[in-house]
Amino acid sequence: MARDRAQSEDYLTPLKRLLLAVLLLVLLAIFLVWRIDSPRVERFRAQVVDKVVPSMDWAMAPITGAVNLIRDFQSYQRIVVQNQELRRELQQMKAWKEAALQLEQENARLLDLNNVRLDPRLTYVTGVVMADSGSPFRQSVLLNIGARDGVVDGWAAMDGIGLVGRISGTGASTSRVILLTDSSSRVPAKIQPSGVTALIVGDNSLAPVVDFLENADLVRPGDRVVSSGDGGVFPDGLLIGQVATDPGGRLRVRLAADIERLEFLRVLRSHPVEPVSSSGRIVVPDGPISEPAPDVAPEEDPQAGATNG
Repeated sequence: MARDRAQSEDYLTPLKRLLLAVLLLVLLAIFLVWRIDSPRVERFRAQVVDKVVPSMDWAMAPITGAVNLIRDFQSYQRIVVQNQELRRELQQMKAWKEAALQLEQENARLLDLNNVRLDPRLTYVTGVVMADSGSPFRQSVLLNIGARDGVVDGWAAMDGIGLVGRISGTGASTSRVILLTDSSSRVPAKIQPSGVTALIVGDNSLAPVVDFLENADLVRPGDRVVSSGDGGVFPDGLLIGQVATDPGGRLRVRLAADIERLEFLRVLRSHPVEPVSSSGRIVVPDGPISEPAPDVAPEEDPQAGATNG
């Protein structure tokens, strides 16, 4: 057995050397043929390329497919980035459009801005939407701001453009916002430019109902809807949306706020109006009221009358 193994190794070693030498010679020949600058050699190279390269397409197919897949993925990433940029620009354009409409409405009504006194206490605190706790029967979201941030029940919440809802329940570090789409939401509103008052009633749909209209004939689809400030729930003039008509012919509000994509909300710090306990103090200032002296006829001097007589 040891002798047979030694004999097989003696045959394999020269065979390996021979194969290596032949391979080197073939490679050297290919190198020389490819380096020779001659018309005949050039035609030979062209014929070899024509025969070999087309038959190698099957070997290049996986590489070509992988390269195309990588390019498609890079193109998809660029499309996603462009889509996000377009969404941000669209949101900014909506804000500019709303600002322009507000200026147009103010100029149309010819407000005397010198006599308008804005409440400096109407500021806001921004919160992040932590979770959407809505359901088919209740529409609300949770914010990461609460009583420690000074948030109070009833304050209005906006997404930067339109009204979203109001605070309904606060904790130490969280608060709940009841959306305008909730079935328990009732918002006194005013429709511009007609000035008709109405009530925006939520019904768990994305477009609340316009109800209790004073004069429905003056309202048209596309009219702006803002808060009226009645009842002291919301400040006056907050944008709610635009009037729209559903397939059944009922008036609804297409909300300006993107209810389905809430990320940040602004909670407006509103303060209750000081109640008036005595209406008389508005007309007459505090303090004693001096009554006018009654008219008294001058007494006649008898001496003067005697003298004149």
